[in-house]
Amino acid sequence: MSTPTGAIDVSLLRLAAGYVFVLLALAIAARRKVGRTSEILIGSLRMTVQLVAVGYLLEFMFEYPHPAITLAALAAMQTFAVRNVYRRVKRRGPAALGRVVWISLFTGSAVAITYFLLVILAITPWYEPRYAIPVAGMLIGNSMTGIALAYDRLVAGFEDRSATIDAALMLGATPAAASRGCVRDAFAAAILPTVNAMMGMGIVFLPGMMTGQILGGASPVLAIRYQIAIMLGIVGSVTVTTFLLTSFGWRAFFDADKRLIGTR
Repeated sequence: MSTPTGAIDVSLLRLAAGYVFVLLALAIAARRKVGRTSEILIGSLRMTVQLVAVGYLLEFMFEYPHPAITLAALAAMQTFAVRNVYRRVKRRGPAALGRVVWISLFTGSAVAITYFLLVILAITPWYEPRYAIPVAGMLIGNSMTGIALAYDRLVAGFEDRSATIDAALMLGATPAAASRGCVRDAFAAAILPTVNAMMGMGIVFLPGMMTGQILGGASPVLAIRYQIAIMLGIVGSVTVTTFLLTSFGWRAFFDADKRLIGTR
């Protein structure tokens, strides 16, 4: 059976059959004694519940589009993204760095989302959730990954180079100059996954948006245009968010007297 768009309908019975892969993962993990069986099970359950809830919420939003609802959804997505950043990072930086994470993610992703919707897609009205929510999800999700990498590498850089930075300060270097290496490495680490994804896209793998559109009945050429557009948007969003974090985040490691926090 197919949907009105020509896509094959996945019945609940067929969907349930997909959980055979989860059972397979549980069996192999148990046999290998890797201790991840509970995480696999909980992750599968959480994924199912969350996606079902989001599906019904999107049905409501698509039927009753409103700018306030769309903006509230975008704000919620960004808030959860920041929370996930803190769950991913292995190290904790100064408290002030946390505020920079919030500002960087909200500002960078908002700029990228606005430009994508108004300039690239030129949708009317701008708050049309059928476009705004999926686009925002991809841009915010990738920005979240980038900013988590930048945060972790920035903190690690200051921890590993604290003696070198302190020595540079005593020799008369400014905090900005002493921090330049940490900032550069953090930014490079943050954008590397996005660059690698672009390198293999179309040859090594078919990306999610393109695959979804083709399965939904869209022309492969149109699907390619959408995929190129969203990938360019991801590059912009990740670049802006991580640039803001690294450009202003280094300041959190110095006190008012321009001394490296935690080294004296």
